[in-house]
Amino acid sequence: MSSATMNKTSEYKFTIVVPVYNEEDNMYRLEETIGKFLPQSKVKTCALFVNDGSNDSSKSKIEEICARNPDFYYIDLQENSGLSAAMKAGIDVTFSDYVGYMDADLQTTPEDFNLLLEHIGNHELVMGIRANRKDTPFKRMQSKIANGFRRIITGDGVTDTGCPLKIMHTEYAKRVPFFTGMHRFLPALILLQNGRIKEIPVRHFPRVAGISKYNLWNRLVSPFMDCFAYRWMKKRYINYGIRESNL
Repeated sequence: MSSATMNKTSEYKFTIVVPVYNEEDNMYRLEETIGKFLPQSKVKTCALFVNDGSNDSSKSKIEEICARNPDFYYIDLQENSGLSAAMKAGIDVTFSDYVGYMDADLQTTPEDFNLLLEHIGNHELVMGIRANRKDTPFKRMQSKIANGFRRIITGDGVTDTGCPLKIMHTEYAKRVPFFTGMHRFLPALILLQNGRIKEIPVRHFPRVAGISKYNLWNRLVSPFMDCFAYRWMKKRYINYGIRESNL
Protein backbone atom coordinates (compact mmCIF):
# COMPACT_ATOMS: atom_id res chain seq x y z
CA MET A 1 0.00 0.00 0.00
CA SER A 2 1.29 3.43 -0.92
CA SER A 3 2.26 5.89 1.77
CA ALA A 4 0.60 9.31 1.51
CA THR A 5 2.72 10.82 4.25
CA MET A 6 5.76 12.91 3.39
CA ASN A 7 8.95 11.75 5.07
CA LYS A 8 12.66 12.53 5.24
CA THR A 9 13.23 11.61 1.57
CA SER A 10 11.44 14.85 0.65
CA GLU A 11 14.52 16.72 1.91
CA TYR A 12 16.62 15.19 -0.89
CA LYS A 13 16.71 15.53 -4.67
CA PHE A 14 17.50 11.83 -5.29
CA THR A 15 16.77 8.62 -3.36
CA ILE A 16 18.64 5.38 -4.13
CA VAL A 17 16.44 2.36 -3.38
CA VAL A 18 18.45 -0.77 -2.51
CA PRO A 19 16.35 -3.95 -2.13
CA VAL A 20 18.04 -6.39 0.26
CA TYR A 21 17.34 -10.09 0.63
CA ASN A 22 19.90 -12.15 2.55
CA GLU A 23 22.90 -9.97 1.70
CA GLU A 24 24.59 -9.97 5.13
CA ASP A 25 28.04 -10.42 3.59
CA ASN A 26 27.59 -7.31 1.43
CA MET A 27 26.05 -4.87 3.92
CA TYR A 28 29.24 -3.24 5.20
CA ARG A 29 30.60 -2.98 1.65
CA LEU A 30 27.34 -1.29 0.67
CA GLU A 31 27.74 1.12 3.56
CA GLU A 32 31.28 1.99 2.52
CA THR A 33 30.56 2.26 -1.20
CA ILE A 34 27.34 4.26 -0.95
CA GLY A 35 28.80 6.34 1.87
CA LYS A 36 31.68 7.42 -0.37
CA PHE A 37 29.31 8.27 -3.21
CA LEU A 38 26.75 10.42 -1.38
CA PRO A 39 29.06 13.44 -0.82
CA GLN A 40 30.16 13.21 -4.47
CA SER A 41 26.65 12.96 -5.95
CA LYS A 42 25.68 15.74 -8.36
CA VAL A 43 22.52 16.33 -6.29
CA LYS A 44 21.58 15.89 -2.64
CA THR A 45 21.11 12.14 -2.29
CA CYS A 46 20.06 9.57 0.30
CA ALA A 47 20.01 5.77 0.38
CA LEU A 48 16.91 3.73 1.23
CA PHE A 49 17.40 0.05 2.07
CA VAL A 50 14.33 -2.16 1.62
CA ASN A 51 14.74 -5.31 3.69
CA ASP A 52 12.72 -7.90 1.78
CA GLY A 53 12.12 -10.38 4.61
CA SER A 54 15.75 -11.44 4.99
CA ASN A 55 16.27 -14.40 7.33
CA ASP A 56 19.98 -13.76 7.93
CA SER A 57 21.56 -10.83 9.76
CA SER A 58 20.83 -8.31 6.98
CA LYS A 59 18.14 -6.49 8.96
CA SER A 60 20.26 -5.98 12.07
CA LYS A 61 23.14 -4.75 9.93
CA ILE A 62 20.84 -2.36 8.07
CA GLU A 63 19.65 -0.92 11.38
CA GLU A 64 23.25 -0.58 12.56
CA ILE A 65 24.33 1.13 9.34
CA CYS A 66 21.39 3.56 9.33
CA ALA A 67 21.97 4.46 12.97
CA ARG A 68 25.47 5.78 12.25
CA ASN A 69 24.87 7.35 8.82
CA PRO A 70 22.57 10.40 8.66
CA ASP A 71 21.67 9.96 4.96
CA PHE A 72 20.80 6.24 5.21
CA TYR A 73 17.23 5.06 5.80
CA TYR A 74 15.37 1.76 5.67
CA ILE A 75 11.98 0.10 5.57
CA ASP A 76 11.40 -3.49 6.64
CA LEU A 77 8.84 -5.55 4.73
CA GLN A 78 6.66 -7.94 6.72
CA GLU A 79 7.75 -10.92 4.63
CA ASN A 80 9.82 -11.83 1.59
CA SER A 81 7.80 -10.48 -1.35
CA GLY A 82 10.26 -10.42 -4.25
CA LEU A 83 12.24 -7.78 -6.11
CA SER A 84 9.28 -6.07 -7.80
CA ALA A 85 7.47 -5.66 -4.49
CA ALA A 86 10.61 -4.36 -2.76
CA MET A 87 11.15 -1.81 -5.53
CA LYS A 88 7.51 -0.70 -5.42
CA ALA A 89 7.63 -0.33 -1.65
CA GLY A 90 10.75 1.83 -1.92
CA ILE A 91 9.21 3.98 -4.66
CA ASP A 92 5.94 4.36 -2.77
CA VAL A 93 7.65 5.85 0.29
CA THR A 94 9.99 8.12 -1.70
CA PHE A 95 9.23 11.84 -2.06
CA SER A 96 12.45 13.16 -3.61
CA ASP A 97 12.25 14.45 -7.20
CA TYR A 98 14.15 11.42 -8.51
CA VAL A 99 14.22 7.81 -7.41
CA GLY A 100 16.89 5.32 -8.43
CA TYR A 101 17.63 1.67 -7.96
CA MET A 102 20.69 -0.50 -7.52
CA ASP A 103 21.26 -4.12 -6.50
CA ALA A 104 22.80 -5.02 -3.16
CA ASP A 105 25.32 -7.34 -4.83
CA LEU A 106 27.54 -4.38 -5.86
CA GLN A 107 28.10 -5.68 -9.38
CA THR A 108 27.48 -2.06 -10.33
CA THR A 109 28.78 0.98 -8.46
CA PRO A 110 26.74 3.94 -7.20
CA GLU A 111 29.51 6.20 -8.52
CA ASP A 112 28.03 5.71 -11.99
CA PHE A 113 24.76 7.32 -10.90
CA ASN A 114 26.50 10.63 -11.65
CA LEU A 115 26.68 9.57 -15.30
CA LEU A 116 22.92 9.02 -15.31
CA LEU A 117 22.13 12.19 -13.36
CA GLU A 118 23.64 14.27 -16.16
CA HIS A 119 20.68 13.31 -18.36
CA ILE A 120 17.75 12.95 -15.95
CA GLY A 121 16.61 16.53 -16.53
CA ASN A 122 15.64 15.73 -20.12
CA HIS A 123 14.51 12.12 -19.69
CA GLU A 124 11.99 10.44 -17.40
CA LEU A 125 14.16 7.31 -17.14
CA VAL A 126 17.93 7.07 -17.48
CA MET A 127 19.43 3.60 -17.15
CA GLY A 128 22.73 1.85 -17.47
CA ILE A 129 24.05 -0.62 -19.99
CA ARG A 130 26.46 -3.08 -18.36
CA ALA A 131 29.73 -2.71 -20.29
CA ASN A 132 32.16 -5.65 -20.25
CA ARG A 133 29.85 -7.81 -18.15
CA LYS A 134 31.62 -10.01 -15.61
CA ASP A 135 28.96 -12.72 -15.51
CA THR A 136 29.48 -16.25 -16.80
CA PRO A 137 28.94 -16.91 -20.53
CA PHE A 138 25.83 -18.94 -19.66
CA LYS A 139 24.28 -16.04 -17.71
CA ARG A 140 25.12 -13.60 -20.51
CA MET A 141 23.51 -15.93 -23.04
CA GLN A 142 20.33 -16.17 -20.96
CA SER A 143 20.16 -12.39 -20.63
CA LYS A 144 20.72 -11.92 -24.37
CA ILE A 145 17.87 -14.28 -25.23
CA ALA A 146 15.51 -12.74 -22.66
CA ASN A 147 16.36 -9.17 -23.73
CA GLY A 148 15.83 -10.00 -27.40
CA PHE A 149 12.45 -11.60 -26.81
CA ARG A 150 11.36 -8.71 -24.55
CA ARG A 151 12.30 -6.13 -27.22
CA ILE A 152 10.20 -7.99 -29.80
CA ILE A 153 7.16 -8.07 -27.52
CA THR A 154 7.41 -4.57 -26.00
CA GLY A 155 9.16 -2.61 -28.75
CA ASP A 156 10.99 -0.62 -26.07
CA GLY A 157 14.30 -0.69 -27.97
CA VAL A 158 16.26 -1.06 -24.72
CA THR A 159 19.58 -2.90 -24.83
CA ASP A 160 19.95 -4.10 -21.25
CA THR A 161 16.80 -3.88 -19.13
CA GLY A 162 18.48 -6.09 -16.51
CA CYS A 163 21.05 -3.46 -15.61
CA PRO A 164 20.22 -2.48 -12.01
CA LEU A 165 21.35 1.15 -12.27
CA LYS A 166 18.27 3.23 -13.09
CA ILE A 167 16.99 6.72 -12.24
CA MET A 168 13.40 7.86 -12.80
CA HIS A 169 11.35 10.94 -12.13
CA THR A 170 9.51 9.88 -8.99
CA GLU A 171 6.10 11.01 -10.27
CA TYR A 172 6.50 8.66 -13.25
CA ALA A 173 7.82 5.81 -11.12
CA LYS A 174 4.83 6.02 -8.78
CA ARG A 175 2.44 5.59 -11.73
CA VAL A 176 4.11 2.37 -12.93
CA PRO A 177 1.63 -0.54 -12.55
CA PHE A 178 3.90 -2.89 -10.65
CA PHE A 179 3.22 -6.59 -10.23
CA THR A 180 5.51 -9.58 -9.92
CA GLY A 181 8.11 -9.50 -12.69
CA MET A 182 7.35 -5.96 -13.81
CA HIS A 183 10.75 -4.64 -12.71
CA ARG A 184 11.98 -6.10 -16.02
CA PHE A 185 9.65 -3.81 -17.95
CA LEU A 186 10.36 -0.42 -16.38
CA PRO A 187 11.47 1.15 -19.70
CA ALA A 188 8.37 -0.12 -21.51
CA LEU A 189 6.13 1.06 -18.67
CA ILE A 190 7.70 4.53 -18.70
CA LEU A 191 7.16 4.66 -22.46
CA LEU A 192 3.47 3.93 -21.90
CA GLN A 193 3.39 7.23 -20.01
CA ASN A 194 5.00 8.96 -23.01
CA GLY A 195 8.22 9.25 -21.02
CA ARG A 196 11.66 9.62 -22.58
CA ILE A 197 14.40 7.04 -22.03
CA LYS A 198 18.18 7.16 -22.34
CA GLU A 199 20.78 4.41 -21.87
CA ILE A 200 24.32 5.11 -20.66
CA PRO A 201 27.21 2.57 -20.46
CA VAL A 202 28.20 1.82 -16.85
CA ARG A 203 30.79 -0.42 -15.25
CA HIS A 204 30.12 -4.00 -14.19
CA PHE A 205 31.94 -6.11 -11.61
CA PRO A 206 31.91 -9.76 -10.51
CA ARG A 207 29.99 -10.64 -7.37
CA VAL A 208 32.50 -11.09 -4.55
CA ALA A 209 30.16 -11.90 -1.64
CA GLY A 210 26.75 -13.42 -1.10
CA ILE A 211 24.78 -15.72 -3.38
CA SER A 212 22.90 -14.79 -6.54
CA LYS A 213 19.12 -15.06 -6.22
CA TYR A 214 18.70 -15.76 -9.93
CA ASN A 215 18.46 -19.07 -11.75
CA LEU A 216 17.27 -20.39 -15.11
CA TRP A 217 13.62 -19.96 -14.13
CA ASN A 218 13.67 -16.34 -12.98
CA ARG A 219 16.25 -15.18 -15.51
CA LEU A 220 14.81 -16.81 -18.63
CA VAL A 221 11.55 -18.76 -18.28
CA SER A 222 9.67 -16.37 -16.01
CA PRO A 223 10.56 -13.28 -18.12
CA PHE A 224 9.13 -15.01 -21.20
CA MET A 225 5.82 -15.47 -19.39
CA ASP A 226 5.90 -11.90 -18.09
CA CYS A 227 6.24 -10.57 -21.64
CA PHE A 228 2.77 -11.85 -22.46
CA ALA A 229 1.40 -10.34 -19.24
CA TYR A 230 2.88 -6.99 -20.31
CA ARG A 231 1.38 -7.27 -23.81
CA TRP A 232 -2.06 -7.92 -22.27
CA MET A 233 -1.67 -4.91 -19.95
CA LYS A 234 -0.38 -2.60 -22.70
CA LYS A 235 -3.61 -3.00 -24.68
CA ARG A 236 -5.62 -1.99 -21.61
CA TYR A 237 -3.36 0.71 -20.16
CA ILE A 238 -5.09 4.00 -19.31
CA ASN A 239 -3.08 7.15 -19.97
CA TYR A 240 -4.75 10.53 -19.49
CA GLY A 241 -3.92 14.15 -18.76
CA ILE A 242 -6.03 16.79 -16.98
CA ARG A 243 -6.26 20.06 -18.92
CA GLU A 244 -7.61 22.17 -16.05
CA SER A 245 -9.52 21.96 -12.78
CA ASN A 246 -11.19 24.14 -10.17
CA LEU A 247 -10.51 21.75 -7.28
